[in-house]
Amino acid sequence: MWDHLATKRVLVTAGGDGIGLEITRAFAAAGSKVLVCDVAPESLARLADKLPGVHTCIADVSREADVAAMFDLVDSKLGGLDVLVNNAGIAGPTGGIETLSLADWQRTLDVNLTGQFLCARQAVPRLRQGNGPSIINLASVAGHLGMPGRTPYSASKWGVVGLTKSLAIELGRDGIRVNAILPGAVDGPRIRAVIAAKAKARGVAVEEMTRIYTDQAALGRMVTARDIANMALFAASDLAGNITGQELVVDGHTQALS
Repeated sequence: MWDHLATKRVLVTAGGDGIGLEITRAFAAAGSKVLVCDVAPESLARLADKLPGVHTCIADVSREADVAAMFDLVDSKLGGLDVLVNNAGIAGPTGGIETLSLADWQRTLDVNLTGQFLCARQAVPRLRQGNGPSIINLASVAGHLGMPGRTPYSASKWGVVGLTKSLAIELGRDGIRVNAILPGAVDGPRIRAVIAAKAKARGVAVEEMTRIYTDQAALGRMVTARDIANMALFAASDLAGNITGQELVVDGHTQALS
């Protein structure tokens, strides 16, 4: 099904763990040539052991110099670029707006939104020379729904959706497709940490908050990192050749966030 992805040259940001790692595995299994960045050397070391054919580098996408150096490696290791997966992101703080620091707010936007801008700015000249080029931005269901107690995260993800839709129009004439994936609650360590923080802030048991998160989806369950990776493969593939500027929602039909 994904045979044509074997010709793709793919950059995955924050691909050492979680959703990024699953996306990396999926593209590598499809035969794509992949470069992964991450801020955690230990994550990249584990990745190198499991997927020795994947190129890796340390980079913080919120730092312009790091992004520029990473794209030098895109040129030397991949020989060009066909797919950018803007996956890097942080959960940001949990709490009422009056409890949040400017530093926490700024850091969340720096990584989640400015990081995608910095990577896209470097990627576009390379993608113009690419094969079926596309950008896949990781947003969140919180990028089209309000999320109380997580305003920096939600604001950053709404920004990602706006960036995606604007770039899709801007780059359409170049044949570059731009889509956003909006995951719901993805089972794993990050969402468990968010649930624990929300439970503490509300003074309820972690089990109760976990039930609330699960019940938010019509299917009554969290999604998996593999669900997101499957959507990334589709979005990068020829099967999605006329899909651009879209919110590709993978959330079990979530209509409100607690």
